[in-house]
Amino acid sequence: MSPEPSDRADVVVVGIGADGWDGLSPAAQQAVRGAKVLMGSRRQLDLVPGEFERVAWPSPLVPALPALFEKYRDVCVLASGDPMFHGIGTTLVRLLGSRVTVIPHPSSVSLACARLGWALNEVEVVSLVGRPADLLRPALTPGRRVLVLGGDPAVVAGIAGPITVLEQLGGLAERVYQWSGEVADPLCVIAIECTGSAYSRVPGLPDDAYETDGQLTKREVRAISLSTLGPLPGQLLWDVGSGSGSIAIEWSRTHPTCRAIAVEQSAERAERIMRNAASLGVPGVEVHIGRAPEALEGLEKPDAIFIGGGLTVPGVMQTCWDALGAGGRLVVNAVTLESEAVVAQWYAKVGGDLVRISVNRGSAVGKFTGWRPHMPVTTWSVTK
Repeated sequence: MSPEPSDRADVVVVGIGADGWDGLSPAAQQAVRGAKVLMGSRRQLDLVPGEFERVAWPSPLVPALPALFEKYRDVCVLASGDPMFHGIGTTLVRLLGSRVTVIPHPSSVSLACARLGWALNEVEVVSLVGRPADLLRPALTPGRRVLVLGGDPAVVAGIAGPITVLEQLGGLAERVYQWSGEVADPLCVIAIECTGSAYSRVPGLPDDAYETDGQLTKREVRAISLSTLGPLPGQLLWDVGSGSGSIAIEWSRTHPTCRAIAVEQSAERAERIMRNAASLGVPGVEVHIGRAPEALEGLEKPDAIFIGGGLTVPGVMQTCWDALGAGGRLVVNAVTLESEAVVAQWYAKVGGDLVRISVNRGSAVGKFTGWRPHMPVTTWSVTK
């Protein structure tokens, strides 16, 4: 849609940088002039001259938006850089739909790549605005370049090592420097050139990546279970009887938009799951303390379910099956004869695939090396 005043929607989102009013395109300046109300942060509102009704964002912001845009019409919203890149523009489009027109400005990421000589298409961007810094960990793979938005340099450096800080990009106070403990400007981007070692995002992390009391789906079985679950971007997993949380965690590591709910009746193990999730870069894993099936009531409906414990508890299988929609995947691991009996009943009822997994690991036998078997695991998988 054209940003001309005669043809604009009643909410225009204009990206603005540290260069302020002078850095806006003629179309953006015209859109601002044509508005009756300006909305944005106090810093952004101060960048624009003229007589307007100015409305600074309240806190918390998102819950207040529906009432704000019910009250005000003919609004120009000021946003940092490109409003559709980790910005308010995406939120407003979801909320207001066709009422919104967006006029972008170069994003801080584009400006940072220009200053550093980095290829924008080869850079991974992690936003830590209002989010835990542990989310950065999966991106720190050797040889990669990462840009961090909204991070505290001290916290980021504590996780990633040496960093470069780029402040006030595009403005008169622009500054690029190797960080060595200074207090950075809040309007900054953090650049990381990754070195060292890292875990792959492919499922099947080493067992010693986890803090555990022994309730851990072992590496080989975990890799097979997750490949059968088939995580896809944006999907939600229930990990029932989560133990150390490995299935929920590695599901979530496959893509930033994958989510998981770990259900565990032991409070001690639940705390351990949260520590494991944070240390492996997915602090967003939700942990619900309780005993299935009661603990499953009221949870958001999943796309896939893994049952690693509690299979013989009455009602667990039926509750999980009922929670899945058409196309939902269920994977169950059974070790005991009693749990295998439950699997056999459900296999006869709804079909699916049965696989017996036997793992032997080499270990010392005196001066020699021999095979030591692990307990075999029966895996049942089915798509509803």
